[in-house]
Amino acid sequence: METISSATWQALQLLLSGDTALWEIILISFRVSILAILLATPPALLMAFMLAFGQFPGRRLLIAIVNTALAIPAVVIGLTLYLLLSRSGPLGEWRLLFTQTAMVLGQIALAFPLLVAMAHTALQAADRRAWETARMLGASRLRAVWTLMYEVRFGLMSALLASFGRIIAEVGASMMLGGNILHYTRNIPTAIALETSKGEFAQGIALGLVLLLLAFALNLLLHYFQGKGQIAA
Repeated sequence: METISSATWQALQLLLSGDTALWEIILISFRVSILAILLATPPALLMAFMLAFGQFPGRRLLIAIVNTALAIPAVVIGLTLYLLLSRSGPLGEWRLLFTQTAMVLGQIALAFPLLVAMAHTALQAADRRAWETARMLGASRLRAVWTLMYEVRFGLMSALLASFGRIIAEVGASMMLGGNILHYTRNIPTAIALETSKGEFAQGIALGLVLLLLAFALNLLLHYFQGKGQIAA
């Protein structure tokens, strides 16, 4: 108990003192995950809209594939991309393995199906008259899509927050694709795994506290947007 108390106190000191190594890890995590979400969101929303309002062959099969992708473990996605990006893989010439770019690709692959599934659910619940009215009034397709997205903005924000929470705390794919390189690809979950294996608990606890605070903040925002969505409905 004394060891745990001591490690927790050291963890708080690291956070409050602005420890350079600790905050570098935190910034790498947020930089990679925010970039992944920004890149994944536009195509995910477009696919969700097509699945909700489009009528084309293979639509139900595509929905089934997206829902199946939600259950794929992160380590499997990491392994798949590792094989593609390794020197002997088809994309080995790109030399992306053990870089932040590879980590971004892994997190995009993790976030994309969740974004599509949650956005699809939100769009299906939308009032189709908003789309029909916008089109009847002469709005372009892009403008009509934007109008519909605005109608379900709270559901879409919930999708974004849930996806961000998933990828920033993921360790399997990040470890395999980034290599946990100090000052470059070491992020919060990989650093926690490393420090814990070394028996150095202070930094691990400090980073764990950051994830806990982030999870709490994301849950508060999720409840807020879900409440707004229910009020708007």
